[in-house]
Amino acid sequence: MEKVCIIAEAGVNHNGDIIIAKKMVDVAKKAGVDYIKFQTFVPEKLVSRYAEKAEYQKETTDATESQLDMLRKLSLSEDEFVSLRNYCDEVGIGFISTPFDLESIDFLEKMDMDFWKIPSGEITNLPYLEKIAGTGRKVILSTGMSDIQEIEDAVKVLENNGVPEIVLLHCNTQYPTPFEDVNLSAMETIARETNKEVGYSDHTKGIEAPIAAVAMGATVIEKHFTLDKNMEGPDHKASIEPDELTQMVRAIRHIEKAIGNGIKEPTASEISNKSIARKSIVAACKIAKGDIFSEKNITTKRPGNGISPMKWYEVIGKTATRDFIEDELIEI
Repeated sequence: MEKVCIIAEAGVNHNGDIIIAKKMVDVAKKAGVDYIKFQTFVPEKLVSRYAEKAEYQKETTDATESQLDMLRKLSLSEDEFVSLRNYCDEVGIGFISTPFDLESIDFLEKMDMDFWKIPSGEITNLPYLEKIAGTGRKVILSTGMSDIQEIEDAVKVLENNGVPEIVLLHCNTQYPTPFEDVNLSAMETIARETNKEVGYSDHTKGIEAPIAAVAMGATVIEKHFTLDKNMEGPDHKASIEPDELTQMVRAIRHIEKAIGNGIKEPTASEISNKSIARKSIVAACKIAKGDIFSEKNITTKRPGNGISPMKWYEVIGKTATRDFIEDELIEI
């Protein structure tokens, strides 16, 4: 199995503060993730003045302000994103930002990112998908709120317009996602129906779901994180803190190793225990040369470096060629 790509989703958890954003870069690097991801948008290009907030946003921010006003406070300037990209390069961590409007696609294309990360909300945005596809870069596409037909339609648009490689992330767009709605088995459905590589973008509380997703075959994991869940902002409550991010990365790397190659055979680490844990055919009592081996004078005991008990009936009825003392390994 190839190494799982772990994306630490900073999103807008910097609260529009470049200093906090850079602290998040440091945290992500220390945790050992592959990429840190932000969100790039021009608020006026993303939402109309009439757009309401989601319920979870109303619960975690000023309920009297509009979604547009909220996003204005959470956005970073182009110069700040350039600074962030440069800082990621200095620190040695991959930089990714998701564009939420056509203007931001043009800006981020200049950043020469390794791939595009398309959010769930844009999966039915045809002009957006076509513009992304026109850059010819690899795409990782989240599929929250989608059914298989919508996923297949988006994949077709991307492929028909030049995308060379697509990874599909199963996702539930509720913050936080109730565990009964996670439905990790949908990853298998997406993989089977689209013949694409799959991963998982997680919005649950905690780190169990993404770890389980890796065990089920996810090759990309995306997880929101924050410096402090108690900070003001829409996504902090559904994010994990630095220690949890570190624990998640460690667990995923362990699971990667644990999945293995699927071949059932003794491993190098356990081979030395084989003779200790298994049994051999031994003398149950004193046996004289010429005696006939029977269920009365032989038995099975550790260690397993003698005749295997699987040859029990090959030994029964044979004649002892020498004397044996109790517990001695039988030879024939």
